[in-house]
Amino acid sequence: MGGWNSLLAGVGLVAFGFGLLSILLSVVYPMPIAWVMGNLGLGALLLVAWAASNLDALRERLSSGEARRAGKYGSSAVASTLLGIAILGMLGFLSTRYTKRFDWSEQQVHSLSDQSRKVLEALDRDVNVTAFFRPSDAPPVRDLLERYDYESERFRLEFADPNARPDLILELGLDETDLARGLVRIEMGGDSVDLTAFGEPDVTNALVKLTRTGEKKVYFVTGHNERPIEGEAAEAKDGYRRAAQALRNENYRVEELVLGAAAEVPEDADVLVFAGPTRPLLSREHAALDRYLRAGGAALVMIDPRAQTDLDETVRTWGVELGDDIIFDARLALFGAAATPFAGKYDEHPIVEGFREPAIFHVARSVTIRDDGPGVFDTVVYTGEESWAERDIAGYQASGRAAAGADDLEGPVPVLVAGSLVFDGGDAENGAESANPARVVVVGDSDFASNEYLDAYLDRDLFVNSVNWLLGDVESISIRPNQSRASRLQLSNDQFQRLQYLSLFVLPEAIAVFGVLAWWARRRGAGRS
Repeated sequence: MGGWNSLLAGVGLVAFGFGLLSILLSVVYPMPIAWVMGNLGLGALLLVAWAASNLDALRERLSSGEARRAGKYGSSAVASTLLGIAILGMLGFLSTRYTKRFDWSEQQVHSLSDQSRKVLEALDRDVNVTAFFRPSDAPPVRDLLERYDYESERFRLEFADPNARPDLILELGLDETDLARGLVRIEMGGDSVDLTAFGEPDVTNALVKLTRTGEKKVYFVTGHNERPIEGEAAEAKDGYRRAAQALRNENYRVEELVLGAAAEVPEDADVLVFAGPTRPLLSREHAALDRYLRAGGAALVMIDPRAQTDLDETVRTWGVELGDDIIFDARLALFGAAATPFAGKYDEHPIVEGFREPAIFHVARSVTIRDDGPGVFDTVVYTGEESWAERDIAGYQASGRAAAGADDLEGPVPVLVAGSLVFDGGDAENGAESANPARVVVVGDSDFASNEYLDAYLDRDLFVNSVNWLLGDVESISIRPNQSRASRLQLSNDQFQRLQYLSLFVLPEAIAVFGVLAWWARRRGAGRS
C-alpha cells in the first residue's frame, strides 16, 4: 500500500503545483476556470488521501533519526543550489566581458553578409555611429548595429534617447521629424550619412558611400532593342528595372545611353552594359565603342542565341566566340526544362568567389575563348557536366526536341568569360600592356539578369559582381545578404489559444506526471528486489 501512496503524493503535488501556477499566470494568459479548479481539486484530493493514509508513518519519521538526516541532506542540497546559482551568475558576468556570437539559422540571417564584412575589413578610419531611438523602439536596430560593432573595432556605436539628449541633437543639427521615426547618423572623417531605413543593405551601402572616392557611372546602351531599365516596359518580366536598381543599391549612378546620338561614349562612363541587343550597331557606334575600350573602358556584353546583332562579330575580334547554338541540360535544369540550365561549375575568379549555389540561365548560348585577338580571357561559369550546346537549331525548332549529337559542343559548356583587352600590340601575359587595358565580361544570355530571373538563386550576385569587377571594386564583390524564409501557419484565435494551453501547461504537466510514474516504478522495483 505504501508504494501506491507515494504515487498518489507525487501526482497530487504535480496537479496542485500546476493549479497554483495557472492562477499566477492567469494575469498574462486567460486560463479556463475548469482547468485551474480541476488541477487544484485533484491535487488537493490526492494529497489529503496520501496524508490520511500515512499519519502513523509521518509521526514515526519525525521522531526518528531519519528526519535529522533529511535535514542534513536538505541543507547540503540548498548549499549546492546556491553555489550553482553563484557559478551561473559569474558565467553571466564573464559573458558580458567576453562575447561570442553564434548563428544556427538555416540562411544565416542573424550574421552579417560576406559583403558587409569585407567593407568593415577595408575600413582605414574610425566610423562613429549614433542611433537615435526611444528605448522601446531600439531593440531591432540595436541587434543589427551590434553585429557591425562585433565585427570591427573601427565601428563605434552609441545609442541615444532623443528625449534625453537634446544637446546632441542640437550639436548634430538633426531634424525632429526624422527623429520621430528613428534615425542613424554614420560619420567618417568630415562626411556623414543619415539613415531612416535600417536594414543591412542600408547600413553597408552607407559605409561604401563614405569610403568610396568619386562617383562611378554605369550606362545601359539603348537603341538596338536592348532590355529597358526605365519606363513601363522595364517593369515587365523581361525588363531590367530590378537589375538597374541592384546597381543603384551599390551606390552607382545608372543611366541609359543612346549611343547613336553621341559622337563619343561619355567621359564619365565607367561601364557600358549591352543587355540583349537584337539589332546591329551603326558603324559610328562601333567606332565609338572601339575608341572607348582602347582608352581603358569596360563593357558587359550579354547576347542571346540567334540575336540579330553584329556585336558577336565585334566580340570575335576581341578573342571570344559566341556560339550559334543553344545550351541544353536534361538533368541540371529548372523543373526539367532543358533550355533553362543551371550553372554547374565555377572557375576561380573574383566574380564568383564564395559561390556555393548555382545561378540559372534561360535559352543561353556557348561562349568560348579564341586563340587570336587582343584579349586575355578566363572562363568563369560553365553549365553542367551532362549539358551540351545544340548546333542544329533549325532541327530543334522544327521538332521541338533536342539530343546531344556528334556535332554539338559537349558539356560542361562555358557560358560566361571575363578578361582584359590589350590593344596596340600589348602583351598582357608578359607585362607589356597598353597604358589602359580594357575590361570585358561576355555572357551568352541576358535573361539571367531580367526581372523574372534576377532574384532566383545567385543570378543577382553574378550580375552585380560582374559590374563590380569591371569597375575594379573587388572589395564589393560578394554574395548579398540572405533573407529569412517565411514560414506561416494561419490559426484562428481559438486554435491559437488551444495551442498555447497545450504547449505551456498540458504538455509540461504531462511530462511531470510521466516523470513521477518513472520515479515510482523504479522505487517500487528496487523495493521488491
